[in-house]
Amino acid sequence: MSVGEKVATPNSVSVREAGVDPSPLTFLQLEITGRCDLHCVHCYADSGPDGPPDRVGRDRWLALLTEASELGVKLVQFIGGEPTLHPDLPLFITAATDLGLRVELYTNLTHIRSKMWDLFCDRNVRLATSFYSIDAEAHDAVTKRRGSQARTLANIRRALQLGLRLRVTVVRIDDDQKVRATAEHLRSLGVSDIGIDRSRAVGRAAHAPVDGDRAQELCGGCALPRLAIDPDGWVYPCVLSRWLPVGNVSKASLAEIATSRNLDDTRKELARTFERRNAAAMVNG
Repeated sequence: MSVGEKVATPNSVSVREAGVDPSPLTFLQLEITGRCDLHCVHCYADSGPDGPPDRVGRDRWLALLTEASELGVKLVQFIGGEPTLHPDLPLFITAATDLGLRVELYTNLTHIRSKMWDLFCDRNVRLATSFYSIDAEAHDAVTKRRGSQARTLANIRRALQLGLRLRVTVVRIDDDQKVRATAEHLRSLGVSDIGIDRSRAVGRAAHAPVDGDRAQELCGGCALPRLAIDPDGWVYPCVLSRWLPVGNVSKASLAEIATSRNLDDTRKELARTFERRNAAAMVNG
């Protein structure tokens, strides 16, 4: 199977139609815009002020939320780009929670209006963000926007004051970021859910050569029951695996894509890749 080629539709025969139990779908990432007020050097989606707009459209996103609920999805993550730049984000959050879906918003926390905070509290939205350094200059060097660290820190404090659930990932890009000190500083502010990850050679960070299989840049989660949809409607196992499209929501329903042989085969291939990687890591100590 060639998994690097974009196809207009998933395979016409679904896994269910073939008599095979489909993989469940519990987590859905909706990349509702490619536009962002920052221009981070490592952005997997190559987002920025001139990033691609939403080409899926409000009505289709709303329909996808209904389809997701019917498929058994429990958690929806709105992501971008910067999702707070999308004018229909409040509508999407309201629709998702009305359907009983849990909502996480992955945001850079630089563009939160007052009414949005009220919505987050009313709808019990979980927030997530990336952070780069306790040193403002180092942080802003990553985002390419002066003052971004101060705005993100201010909104981290506000989220904590409001009692909102918040997780922060410190992304390691170079040695000037003081990653350990940064994590400790976030903890001192009251952030309890802190992760540390590395920049992945995907999107804008793909200028760094990748030896061998590109799947080594994935964390391993995309073999799990999750899907991501980008602003053009392309569906991937996760937001990072952008060379592995499994369908497009402008041509097929979410159920058709989620139960397609294309997705099933892609997940199995990824799972085998991750198993080999884990086995090699154990051998190499």
